[in-house]
Amino acid sequence: MALGYDGKLYILAFDHRGSFQKKLFGIEDEPTAEQTETISDAKRLIFEGMQLAVERGVDAQATGVLVDEQFGSDIPARAKAGNLKLAMPVEKSGQDEFDFQYGADFGEHIASHDVDFAKVLVRMNPDGDAEVNERQLGRLKELADWLHANDGKFLFELLVPAEPDQLESVGGDTDRYDAELRPELMRRAIQQIQDFGIEVDVWKIEGVDERADAESLAELTRKGEGREGVVCVLLGRGASDDKVDHWLRQAAPVEGFIGFAIGRSIWWDALKGFIDGDLERAAAAEKIADNYLRFVKVYDDAESGARV
Repeated sequence: MALGYDGKLYILAFDHRGSFQKKLFGIEDEPTAEQTETISDAKRLIFEGMQLAVERGVDAQATGVLVDEQFGSDIPARAKAGNLKLAMPVEKSGQDEFDFQYGADFGEHIASHDVDFAKVLVRMNPDGDAEVNERQLGRLKELADWLHANDGKFLFELLVPAEPDQLESVGGDTDRYDAELRPELMRRAIQQIQDFGIEVDVWKIEGVDERADAESLAELTRKGEGREGVVCVLLGRGASDDKVDHWLRQAAPVEGFIGFAIGRSIWWDALKGFIDGDLERAAAAEKIADNYLRFVKVYDDAESGARV
């Protein structure tokens, strides 16, 4: 199977686990069966918002959900039944170092849900701890090789957190880090991953402030034999609408970008309103659909405007 993906992807991401239960429900320890059902029902509400968006006309073939096995309950099966693209995470939640959620059984879990994309979230700074990076790369190559031996697609979410000295060099300003240092660090991280022999189909990457950086990142992901079809989607990182809009507008016109995988920026406020009793369930689902469709429009307008 050739590397990459052909088509658009507008993914609603709600595979959050540890942060979801702690920040939304205040559950610090392993949730009970009752708590698990409460969390799962919140995720079903997010999915209801996605279903409304599809009913309102977004292309189901370009529409996907990224949802976890722990709290996803029947959502993966419902997504497949609705002809939505299904992505599911492979990594343990809330860890700085990538490792498999289900250990050596990762392949069985991927196969049992018939996922369209197996997703990992990886925090890797090329100037970070070399031993940690090496361990992560070894596990990621095992996953990539298994996926491509089994006709699977690899969705790789790359986060490049600042090292203390890097942040210090920009006066502790995270916005300056994002603008001045992170794009080059992202390029170096992608190159390191590729040089290790890890092949990715879809890169889920942090937004950049300049279109030239989006262009160079997309170009790098496709550099090398067999990578012509590799593509990128933009993540939201829980940022404000204005910030995410800007990132989308930089990336959308760039060859090699095919959409986004955005989570909290779409559903956080609506879900919090429902949990706190300020929003009825139907109103919360409508708000999630509205937010999702708005980001689709921002992306589509930026892409089509570049072709005029």
